[in-house]
Amino acid sequence: MTLSIPACVVPSLVLSGGSDGVLILVRWVHIAAGITWIGLLYFFVLVNAAFIGELDPKSRMMIIPKLMPRAMWWFRWSSFVTVIVGFGYWNYIVATDARNAITMGGTASPGAVIGSFVVIWTVAFAIEMGAVMSPVPALKKAPVLGALVFIVLAAGAYLFLALNQNGWESNRTLAIGIGGGLGWFMMLNVWGIVWRMQKKIIRWNVAALADGSPIPPEAGKAAQIASAVALVSFWVSFPMLFFMGASSHYLMFVQR
Repeated sequence: MTLSIPACVVPSLVLSGGSDGVLILVRWVHIAAGITWIGLLYFFVLVNAAFIGELDPKSRMMIIPKLMPRAMWWFRWSSFVTVIVGFGYWNYIVATDARNAITMGGTASPGAVIGSFVVIWTVAFAIEMGAVMSPVPALKKAPVLGALVFIVLAAGAYLFLALNQNGWESNRTLAIGIGGGLGWFMMLNVWGIVWRMQKKIIRWNVAALADGSPIPPEAGKAAQIASAVALVSFWVSFPMLFFMGASSHYLMFVQR
């Protein structure tokens, strides 16, 4: 007796190689690193900030040197991998849009799109950096800093769209140009502000644990800055994720 299996129950698996294989690998790395990064950001804001704040000075001095160096290593490098790999993938999308436009007899300037992305979102971070490093105490408070960042990022998104509405840019190019730009801004927050402040806090606590050195008064200011910027990045992550999802699943930017 011969047992036959209907063809409909046998799965068919086709693996693409070449450029398709490279692109799916790039997207996989981008997503895996992004989960690590944003997951740690949410842990710092939703769990760790309150936990560290409730500890007595002695317990804090023992926990911070063990927890934060490891957590911050994964936090900063996952942010770097997420953004750099994603930026490379977005460059491919922009170049593809440009090639399609030129093939159809039009004109396109992918360099202008990519250049405006880097300039706009880096300047947005520089404005925030200037605020938190200024001598004005109010600018270091999360509500004030958050309001300033909201205005700056909204203006950055408007400017990016205004400069890149030439008819050949796809919804993916424009949506990632904003969502990825917010991610670029958040990565600069990690490396330019949060990690700089946390390095000092870790160093002071390591010294205190090793030889009883007193924690300097500046530790409070450093912690306030790191906490405020992390909280700002926490809120920025929501529109960032929305625009990244909208790039493929929600048509927002209708071409002329």
